[in-house]
Amino acid sequence: MIRVILPLLLLLTPAAAIAETRVPASQAEISLGFAPVVKRAAPAVVNIYAKIITSGQPNPFFSDPFFQDFFGGFGAPQQRVQNSLGSGVILSDDGYVVSNYHVVGMASEIQVVTTDRREYSATVVLGDEESDIAILRLDQASDLPSLALRDSDQVEVGELVLAIGNPFGVGQTVSSGIVSGLARSGAATGKARGYFLQTDAPINPGNSGGALIDVNGDLIGINTSILSRSGGSNGIGFAIPANLVREFLRQARQGNEYFVRPWAGIAGQPMNADIADSLGLALPEGVVISDIHAVSPLTQAGFKVGDVVTHVDGEPVNSPSEMMFRMSVTGIGGVSTMTRLRDGEREELGVAMIEAPDEPPAEDIKLDDQTALPGLVVARANPAVISYLGLPLSAEGVVVIDPGPYGARAGLQHGDIVAGINGEDMLTTTDVRKALTDTGRWVRLDLQRRGQKLSLRFRL
Repeated sequence: MIRVILPLLLLLTPAAAIAETRVPASQAEISLGFAPVVKRAAPAVVNIYAKIITSGQPNPFFSDPFFQDFFGGFGAPQQRVQNSLGSGVILSDDGYVVSNYHVVGMASEIQVVTTDRREYSATVVLGDEESDIAILRLDQASDLPSLALRDSDQVEVGELVLAIGNPFGVGQTVSSGIVSGLARSGAATGKARGYFLQTDAPINPGNSGGALIDVNGDLIGINTSILSRSGGSNGIGFAIPANLVREFLRQARQGNEYFVRPWAGIAGQPMNADIADSLGLALPEGVVISDIHAVSPLTQAGFKVGDVVTHVDGEPVNSPSEMMFRMSVTGIGGVSTMTRLRDGEREELGVAMIEAPDEPPAEDIKLDDQTALPGLVVARANPAVISYLGLPLSAEGVVVIDPGPYGARAGLQHGDIVAGINGEDMLTTTDVRKALTDTGRWVRLDLQRRGQKLSLRFRL
């Protein structure tokens, strides 16, 4: 039998002015190697030790409320402590540090150790699992060495780079390579979805959150994952671009507790050869808009279904994730210039970067013990709810935010649209509460789930 081993993306858990880059001009410069760059940059790269408390589930019946009462707590979930090892980069002298969310995002205790062995307790002030970025704040820190953030849009394939981190916990290590690819939007780590720089500089477990710097010592990316068959470095590593890190730092300084992305309010797909041919294009490029919300900022700017977005702020976009990256870099409150291709004509349009509107109000409620499904959380579908749950842009009605323990037993899922209860249409969250309060012994829920209609029937 032939066994095929497929590549796996592995988590690596254990704007300054751009100086001119050039090749060494003398034997003296060659003999120095990267030593001057490392000496300047390495003090700003730290080791991170995180303690994560998780709950085990030894008894498979314990998640059922009935068996919880029956067993009286026997077999309850047990807490377990996991230790996570990673790296981070100091972004400011007053103690802001960037790392990966998968290193520190769920940690209960975080210790940061600098190259000169100073230790600091740290707190995650802004984290985002989707981008796999976390911003930490060191307690009582000042006068720290930091790295300047380079404009990562100016990075080119072939540039020499250094990766600095703590692979396998052996201590701070430096490896060298080149930038081997740009716009790697298909590289995902865990739940992370994004846009990455690719490098062949060897990085390994423990390098997560470490620095990818250029030959001037400026930060161009945060190392986050590798593509590997064995778990070790195969020369295909991915780093989160510095421009996105800059926006995270800005929002952290503003006091945001979570990362706010601009809302596009569209559904799109990458251009392929068949679509390009049908549109009369010489080459496939851009993102084709397949659906658009009535209050989308792109609608307000003049876009419609069938238009192609080819560039955002002068940079080409060839997938929805690349487009979202460009919008995120601009940030809420800014204006992005998008290039629209329609009927063979190109036009640049300004698009406001806004949050998904909470209009009409979501009116979210949590049902109490006087209802048939205590703990059920529902809300009215609006752009904010649609964006949060990843629902179709056309979603309307009442949406399940959290099924609660009894709702989960009944078969409800996160994101279900409650169309009716016992034959009555559900238009508002108040309708749901009333219907599940004044119910008989049987309850029938009419739902829409991922475009499919279904009914759930259960007895109280």
